[in-house]
Amino acid sequence: MGAAGPVGSGLTPAQQRTLADLFPGEQGLFDPESMLVYGMDACRQQCMPWAVVRPASETQLVELLRWAQAERVPLFPRARATNTVGGCVPAAGGVVVSLLLMNRILEIDDHDFVAVVEPGVITGVLQQAVEARGLFYPPDPASGRMSSIGGNVATCAGGMRALKYGVTRDHVLGLRAVLPGGKIIQTGGRTHKNVVGLDLTRLLVGSEGTLAIFSQIILKLQPKPQATASLLAAYASMDACLAASRAVFAAGLLPAAMEFMGEGMCRCLEQLMPPPRVPWPASTNAVLLLRLDGEAACLPAVLARAREAVLPWGPVFLEEAQGTAEEALWDIRRSINPASFKAGSKKLSDDVTLPRGKVLQALSRFEAMGEAEGVRVLFAGHLGDGNMHVSVMHEPGQEDAAARTKAAIQETTLALGGSLSGEHGIGLVKLGAVGRQLGEEERRLMHQIKHAFDPLGILNPGKAY
Repeated sequence: MGAAGPVGSGLTPAQQRTLADLFPGEQGLFDPESMLVYGMDACRQQCMPWAVVRPASETQLVELLRWAQAERVPLFPRARATNTVGGCVPAAGGVVVSLLLMNRILEIDDHDFVAVVEPGVITGVLQQAVEARGLFYPPDPASGRMSSIGGNVATCAGGMRALKYGVTRDHVLGLRAVLPGGKIIQTGGRTHKNVVGLDLTRLLVGSEGTLAIFSQIILKLQPKPQATASLLAAYASMDACLAASRAVFAAGLLPAAMEFMGEGMCRCLEQLMPPPRVPWPASTNAVLLLRLDGEAACLPAVLARAREAVLPWGPVFLEEAQGTAEEALWDIRRSINPASFKAGSKKLSDDVTLPRGKVLQALSRFEAMGEAEGVRVLFAGHLGDGNMHVSVMHEPGQEDAAARTKAAIQETTLALGGSLSGEHGIGLVKLGAVGRQLGEEERRLMHQIKHAFDPLGILNPGKAY
């Protein structure tokens, strides 16, 4: 092994040889051309790794973390890199650990209602596999067709079905993880109840790769709903749309998903997906989109109750769909990211979460902030749990105005009792804002926990908290 060096010094020739021996062939990447893509994620920040390794087994992970601890080499865990906050960008310099070769579904158990998977399994692939057996894995982040289970667990990904079924942490029963130094820990297990000791599983979920690297994940499954139905209601005002959403809850309904699109986003979607793909009329300034699920025999009555709840608020357009016909409606919702660039060539995005009763107040303020700075503020998101995806769209030369607008949005969110992130995490992008939400004592405790797991600070340094 090469001589130990301080974090940030790069790899010595001896260290590179050790990695090449541990990760032979294409499992180890060392030339700039091969490593380039591994230095960035969906936030578009980029830093060149010192090396990229692609373990295919827990044994390789153990050896890597033992070596990295001894050599004090920073490691940056990574899967599909769909996160938007720089969570796996190697900004402090170090070795990127791609987990995509650890992509086996190890077990699907119809009796225990669990799935055991490696971290590189694609979320959508797992969902298809369990649904083929009449089971259901509910978390559905927008990137679910391409993101990995390991990445979802590391960021505690949410998604549209979080309203009814919860986020990723609500479906992780246990973890097998490797610590710096190479020790393996097993948290939780296959049981759906477990209150022995501190809940290390929930601590690790959402830790953004700063505490350990997962090698196996035990997930809770549910019976697959028999049927689904969707209802799209378009309104001339945001006030009416949000009132309709409250009426749905007042009717005793808990949709699987309740999504919202504001006026600016409606205009962008109309440009990206001209009628009839976007079905609502030009008078639309806000859209409510519901998905309901349950027993096939009961669903028509549930859909009728939802329709009755939203009708008094004067929708300018209604459309219902069931089964495969629903996907045309949900494809609209999934298109908000590409559609947003119809309002500007550059974007600063956020995923703030607000108390449900403060959503209208907050969104009205966000729009006014953008107007005051001469930029466009778009919003859409998971209305049922108050998680809004807010985009500050601008042009070159307006970067300062966009940054001021984003900072004002964050301050307003906190003033209204909200959170700076609902599902995207902190990473690099939001690191400077953490102290505005978390107190000094809370952050001190988090740093102590980090030190207990990772005393030399080699796992994803400079991130999250």
